[in-house]
Amino acid sequence: MKQLNSKSALFVLLIIIVLGGVFGVGVKAGHDRAVATNTPQATSGLTFSDQLDLKPFWKTLDILNNRFIATTASSSVPSKEEQVWGAIEGLTAAYGDPYTTFFPPQEATAFAEEVRGDFEGVGMEIAIKDKVLTVVAPLKDTPAERAGMLPGDQILKIDKVFTNGMTVEEAIKHIRGPRGTVVILVVKRNGDITDVKVTRDVINIPTINTKLRDDGVFVISLYNFSANSSNLFRGALREFIQSGSDKLVLDLRSNPGGYLESAVDMASFFLPLGKIVVIEDSGAKAKQQFERSRGYNIFTDKLKMVILINEGSASASEILAGALREHGIAKLVGEKSFGKGSVQELVEITPGTSLKVTIARWLTPNGKSISENGLEPDYKVEVTKKDLENKIDAQMEKAVEVLLGK
Repeated sequence: MKQLNSKSALFVLLIIIVLGGVFGVGVKAGHDRAVATNTPQATSGLTFSDQLDLKPFWKTLDILNNRFIATTASSSVPSKEEQVWGAIEGLTAAYGDPYTTFFPPQEATAFAEEVRGDFEGVGMEIAIKDKVLTVVAPLKDTPAERAGMLPGDQILKIDKVFTNGMTVEEAIKHIRGPRGTVVILVVKRNGDITDVKVTRDVINIPTINTKLRDDGVFVISLYNFSANSSNLFRGALREFIQSGSDKLVLDLRSNPGGYLESAVDMASFFLPLGKIVVIEDSGAKAKQQFERSRGYNIFTDKLKMVILINEGSASASEILAGALREHGIAKLVGEKSFGKGSVQELVEITPGTSLKVTIARWLTPNGKSISENGLEPDYKVEVTKKDLENKIDAQMEKAVEVLLGK
């Protein structure tokens, strides 16, 4: 067999990678779905080479391979494999979407660990918002929460490294570390800049907590939408029913989301069969798809319900809260939600790498974009510094006030 030169081999590998991204099957929000993408050949009869001029790429590659000299300890000549990963990372970044990311081998392993929840770090969800690295929510009972990190905090530096232009995945690499070590975050909050020291630990994320208050209001606090959260939620609703109360607070504050499947299943406890929970909008690339209630619908119109949201309520939290509000089941109390309403699919590129790509956006049952607007509460209650100092939960008290009709 004729041997390929390095340029030809790299070109073939790039084509294989591109085709893998087009035709692969990825996991999205808890269930499998094939990627429906039109290839250039299918739409125009042209090949990839007809559609894309790669001459500038090859010229740049030749110049780098033939002329580049490493002058510092931080610069080096990448391997052929690293050149491919770098090219894909650059291509991915060109789309300007903070949620579309290529994972080379090391990052792919770290992402898989994060999904499983078996990692050491500080325990907070972060994202790029308005081009700034921002805390979506510190997770319950984690080092980040204990250190006082709050939803909406802007992280300007991580251990003296500026975060400007840094991707979420790069930030995660800097923030994570062995249990017992300290990371110093320079945080901007309400115009003030402060250093926050966080001691890393093994992250065990809790899912749910229940409480019957003395005033007869039952509270379910949901911290994430994990694969098992809907079963736990079913158990929490059983406790609510057995308590004899008809007044329910679902606390989704600082819940960064998780599996779509779980959000749809939870909404189904309150909605008749077939009611729309969320709309998946892929623009002109595909028809709108509708996630609908499975019709468990176990409550009567005697149910009184409030959902608590804040800046840290994102993704699946916004889907569930938006659906129950628009179908008239619940009122929203708190602060405007984060606005993470896009659909990502994880596609294997090679056995050791993957691409997380945005393929659609979420719309509420009434067609409102979650990403563009977030959710505005029916009753806006901001958390004040005085409330925090006095350990007063003004948002919870407002929710109870609404339920008791005061």
